[in-house]
Amino acid sequence: MPVPVVNVARMREWEKATWATGQTEAEVIRRVGKQLARRARRLTRADDFILILAGKGHNGDDARAAKEFLENRKVKILELLLPDTDLLPLEMALAEKPALIIDGIFGIGLNRPLAESWQKIIAAVNAAKIPVLAVDIPSGLNADTGETFGAAIEAAVTLTIGAPKTGMLAASAWAFVGRLEVADDAGLIPCPHTVELNWTLPSDFQNFPPPRPVADHKGSFGHVAIVAGSLGFHGAAVIATRGAQRAQPGVVTVTTQENVYLAVASQLQSAMVKAWQPDAKFSAAVGAVLTGPGLAARDVPEKLRVEVRHWWRYQDGPLVVDASALDFLVAGPVGKKLIRVLTPHPGEAARLLNWPVQKIQAGRVTALREISRRFGDCWVVLKGHQTLVGRSDGEIFVNPSGNPHLAQGGSGDLLSGFIAGLLAQPALQADVAQTLRYAVWQHGAAADQLQAARANWTVEDLAEQIGDAR
Repeated sequence: MPVPVVNVARMREWEKATWATGQTEAEVIRRVGKQLARRARRLTRADDFILILAGKGHNGDDARAAKEFLENRKVKILELLLPDTDLLPLEMALAEKPALIIDGIFGIGLNRPLAESWQKIIAAVNAAKIPVLAVDIPSGLNADTGETFGAAIEAAVTLTIGAPKTGMLAASAWAFVGRLEVADDAGLIPCPHTVELNWTLPSDFQNFPPPRPVADHKGSFGHVAIVAGSLGFHGAAVIATRGAQRAQPGVVTVTTQENVYLAVASQLQSAMVKAWQPDAKFSAAVGAVLTGPGLAARDVPEKLRVEVRHWWRYQDGPLVVDASALDFLVAGPVGKKLIRVLTPHPGEAARLLNWPVQKIQAGRVTALREISRRFGDCWVVLKGHQTLVGRSDGEIFVNPSGNPHLAQGGSGDLLSGFIAGLLAQPALQADVAQTLRYAVWQHGAAADQLQAARANWTVEDLAEQIGDAR
């Protein structure tokens, strides 16, 4: 199950409830140390030097506990308790060029501006440009607001305990938090809090999608219709189609502009390809529609733009609108039982709301809620770092997977195709939130697997990988 994103006060209540069951702090620290060591081993190689920076609080205890489990590594624990005198020993340790630093200086209990001596210690760590694995939160970061207390460690990975803290999801915190991961097996009881913002865990998708009945046929798994591609942007139609195919619907049909028909058709085999004609109707067999990828050319007919608005209001079955077609829509209600999905990146979200991009990024949850409200309580996949999935009310889910190398042209087209390919399948329409979360997680997890294997992968490689992440 996803875990709630909590503030410091709720985290303290959660810990207190855990101690009341008889669980000990020492056992939780041991478990955290074990998970921390496991993550550190993945970031290093045998015989690498790991420097542990341990403060006087429980974060320091967690960091110290990792040493026991760091077999085949050279580990040094540097106690940072007296900042006025600890800078020199730190600089000497950094000069040994550790492969990884484990940051356990300060935790979520920090609530005051850092003294200049502490700021110098943090500056020295950041200046060394050595990868940092932060315990629970990067030292110096406000866990509730995402602002710094004058300075903060710039982590490559933050392994947070139990659940993400509210401030870690703020745009102001991203440069310090790095990749955010959750140590969800730390010995705490299940979180007693219910909140609007929830962090997806990879384990949420065990046995999802469900196994297919052995006697079913392609008609059982839906027909997805994709309306995409225009002159100069035909590749988006191809990539979106490949994303849909990786979701394994029964049938995929692509309708594209006549002047790019050959370019699109020549790159696809099992998908059917048609040239767009005004007033053409979707087959009654169509289970889901995707429109938008590659519809960016100036000569995209106005008639098609009008049709997209009509489909948004009246088309039966799921409709996914992405990319250029987002600009075709007009705000207003849609039928309550219709599945509607918008997949904007921050720039597209800014255009939908007529807000600056900075406002979108500073208030991503608010932006998602407002887009959904304006466009008929639709589902919204607000892409970007920590992609959000939700609608105008109810839970919003934060995606943990993915990396900056997803920032390639065609990446979003692939995701929208994969979403449509899943939603075309009747069995996956029953829980739209779960299906969207799975699609977004797969997209990011596939990118993570590729990045672990090679540094120069492309969106075409991602199209081969998506759907196969475990």
